Amino acid sequence: MIEKARPIALLLARLALGFIFFAHGWEKFASGIDVTAAYLRSEGVPLPWVSALGTAVLELVGGVALVLGLLLPVFGTLFTLDMLGALVFVHANKGIFVSTDGFELVLGLAAASLAIAFTGGGALAADNLWRGRRNRAAEHPVR
Repeated sequence: MIEKARPIALLLARLALGFIFFAHGWEKFASGIDVTAAYLRSEGVPLPWVSALGTAVLELVGGVALVLGLLLPVFGTLFTLDMLGALVFVHANKGIFVSTDGFELVLGLAAASLAIAFTGGGALAADNLWRGRRNRAAEHPVR
């Protein structure tokens, strides 16, 4: 039963995580990269404007990629690093709970991103389509 449910569970987790990252990237663009950069500057983040633009693009594009199940090892790893940066530079000294701008959300997103990076993403992941073609090609080499 668990083996049959695993692809659906991973699909749902991947969709939720992709949606969350997409929404955060959208928010950064909607409020303005300069506003996000100013916040990052106030938190002592190095290169705040570059960091703001980089994370906004990563979260927007990577969120879509997660929803599609595309390049999951790449985007899962990048999101893990992104969230660890957020933890170190912004949230670590504010306690655990999100109500105090603590690190529980970014730690959870980092852990989920790491899991998605190494699971294959479950049902309907674009990466699985390529893997399937590659496996079929290996089984039936062209002569």
